[in-house]
Amino acid sequence: MDDTAEAQWLDAEERAAWLSLVGLLMRLGPALDAQLRRDAGLTLFEYSVMAGLSEQPERTMRMSELAAVAEGSLSRLSQVVARLERKGFVRRAADPSDGRYTLATLTDDGWTAVVATAPSHVAEVRRLVLDPLTRGQIKQLGAIGRRIGDVIDPNGACPPA
Repeated sequence: MDDTAEAQWLDAEERAAWLSLVGLLMRLGPALDAQLRRDAGLTLFEYSVMAGLSEQPERTMRMSELAAVAEGSLSRLSQVVARLERKGFVRRAADPSDGRYTLATLTDDGWTAVVATAPSHVAEVRRLVLDPLTRGQIKQLGAIGRRIGDVIDPNGACPPA
């Protein structure tokens, strides 16, 4: 079946916007990952997991919820948390209120690592993303991200920004 006749092709402006976004998505993660590896010996995903835990009461959450916060699968999260456990940054335990779930907790050493890493990471986020934009563009970026995110995740399974 030939669907090309019915495809709604991108016009020049849409194509330019799309290619710009794709290029950004392909380069931003690796750039942030490189900074974190260089400055803290952590991957972007590891840092995201630790930062997510650092913002929770008692620095603890269920693994299934943490996977959504860190924007990763449960299997990927499990592998990363195992690495973070070996570094002494996170520990896992059965949820005392429901043993079917596993809790991840950021340890004191993990908290210290997040606190030490956050300033250089935020500086890199500012340098790469926020500083080139006006205040109005930053607001637009947030609105655009939420709007696209709502289409990708209409049920709101991932926590809002």
